Amino acid sequence: MPRTGVFICHCGSNIAGTVDIDKTVEASRNFPGVVHADEYRYLCSEMGQDIITKAIKENDLDRVVVGTCSPRMHENTFRKAAAEAGLNPYLLEVANIREHCSWVHKDMEEATPKAIALLRAAAAKAALNEALEAPRLDVEKRALVIGGGIAGIQAALDIAEAGYVVDIVEKDPSIGGRMAQLEKTFPTLDCSACILTPKMVEAAQHPNINLLTYSEVDEVKGFVGQFDVKIKQKARYVDPVKCTGCGICWEKCPSKASSEFEMGLAKRKSIYVPFAQAVPMVPVIDRDSCLYFRKGRCQICEQECPPQAIDYEQQDEIIERRYGAIVVATGFDQLDPTIYGEYGYGQHPDILTGLEFERIFNASGPTGGKVVKLSDGKPPKKVVFIQCIGSRDKARGMNYCSKICCMYTAKQAILLKEKVPDAKSYVFYIDVRTGGKGYEEFQRRAAEEYDVAYMRGQVGKIFPEDDHLVVRGIDSLTNRNIEIKADMVVLAAATVARADAPEVGRLVGINSDSYHFFNEAHPKLKPVETHTAGIFIAGACQAPKDIPETVSQASAAAVKAIGLLSKEKLQGEACTAEVIQSECSGCLNCEAICPYTAITPVEIEERYKDGVLKRTVAEVNPALCQGCGSCAVTCRSGSINLKGFSNDQIMAEVDAICLQR
Repeated sequence: MPRTGVFICHCGSNIAGTVDIDKTVEASRNFPGVVHADEYRYLCSEMGQDIITKAIKENDLDRVVVGTCSPRMHENTFRKAAAEAGLNPYLLEVANIREHCSWVHKDMEEATPKAIALLRAAAAKAALNEALEAPRLDVEKRALVIGGGIAGIQAALDIAEAGYVVDIVEKDPSIGGRMAQLEKTFPTLDCSACILTPKMVEAAQHPNINLLTYSEVDEVKGFVGQFDVKIKQKARYVDPVKCTGCGICWEKCPSKASSEFEMGLAKRKSIYVPFAQAVPMVPVIDRDSCLYFRKGRCQICEQECPPQAIDYEQQDEIIERRYGAIVVATGFDQLDPTIYGEYGYGQHPDILTGLEFERIFNASGPTGGKVVKLSDGKPPKKVVFIQCIGSRDKARGMNYCSKICCMYTAKQAILLKEKVPDAKSYVFYIDVRTGGKGYEEFQRRAAEEYDVAYMRGQVGKIFPEDDHLVVRGIDSLTNRNIEIKADMVVLAAATVARADAPEVGRLVGINSDSYHFFNEAHPKLKPVETHTAGIFIAGACQAPKDIPETVSQASAAAVKAIGLLSKEKLQGEACTAEVIQSECSGCLNCEAICPYTAITPVEIEERYKDGVLKRTVAEVNPALCQGCGSCAVTCRSGSINLKGFSNDQIMAEVDAICLQR
């Protein structure tokens, strides 16, 4: 019979406030195999861990049960304490008597017996635990950053500065992301390009950074430390080695298409760079609008190109590389407000989204930086800003706050007043949210110094009348109807996950919330890590964020990646699945359900008196397996065993709980 020690944590009053600790300790001493039971106010503290370590040595314990919070929080903490005492860390079991007991009960008379039952079950399982050894894995000293916006650039620079090679994969022809589309940034009103462009150039010139623009991740296989990635580099039809970025090709190009960078408010040439500060300054030919690819004629760009860099025969290229860590920084999109018919978006040129209005301010934008109505080219005298279009809308949009809208609306109202001094701004809002350093002061400045009229209420209808846009709404503070004859309307459309976020998540093996933003491993303790080891997230692909928060999170993700890359060997997962191949039926349902592609079919030989039988069975790669247990519950023949969670162990827990009753 194993010698088991039980240790119960008060967790301050989290557990002790609902569970009778003394009674629970006394009951634990009567569990089969338990030779020692103790309690402490904070077992996760250094003193608490010392208590466990000393007790293991003094009482010759070979099994340990800790009654505390979720194992997701502190299981590794207690495993390390056990290991310091010379005990295999996988001989320790955690009973979750906080989340599963004290937090869901108010009555101590109910919570205490339940805590005892959970501890009894954990002790029964611990008695059947076996010593496990985690595999040691090699680490490829190279990182991949998916996304070339400010988050991806910052993460790549930090990793590169630590001495590791980084590849940035960006699906657009240039790095820069959404920040490149902005005119100025709040609350300091810095020129966005002035602070972003040096970062872009630094990334392009850094010896440890490789830019793979106009590229997409096609496949990700492998595991932490050894991710095998296929990257599809799309054909630019321009040789980047020969191209000097002189611009003659796009100046001479006769065909045009709608500009994605200008949010469709302007045209670009069929051979183009997205914006003036693009990095790399190498153009791309748009096959869909190019006359040569559509009709087999033109070729003016080829004829006019001095270095003869045009190559119509260029093909997509697949690049295969191995990476030790991956940072996902794919950014965000803006909600298409056409679903809100009452606002008339898409039906009138002077009804714009916040990002479209941002382009009008920009000197390189569709109007050359002049704030004018797109309908007639005249400066607007009255501009109505409407907040929360799709944000905080349970019926048709998103439940969450998009976080940046209040601030960029205040910024745009200030910029409007500076560009058109006699213009008047009106802001319809639900609540003004200004969480950030200097943000509250900035918003007040807009209202007080720039005469921006804030009205708490919602707009019910926008429609054209003569040469104006009639905006009808209600001011909920005064409970009166409002009608404004505006020249322009700006909709603060919700910040949403990118359209390709589900596909990116599937490729790299990370999950998302109901809005397709990527989930972190733990919202407080692991805000940049994901449930897939070696994959980190940064920026607005996780949730709406402003630029300072995005940059901070990018550096945090970089630090995590650097910590991983700095190791010579990584410790893999010990609680992995194993197949009893003699009992395997070869159905391979487990292969189909495995989220980590850790299971593959293999052919084995079985010798009988009459000869040799060859058959296909499943095999688990322990380096890939993360111990999720999906295969074990799927296996019809019961031939898959999850180490640390065998059928015998689970049934022992069930029996212990039933015995308690």
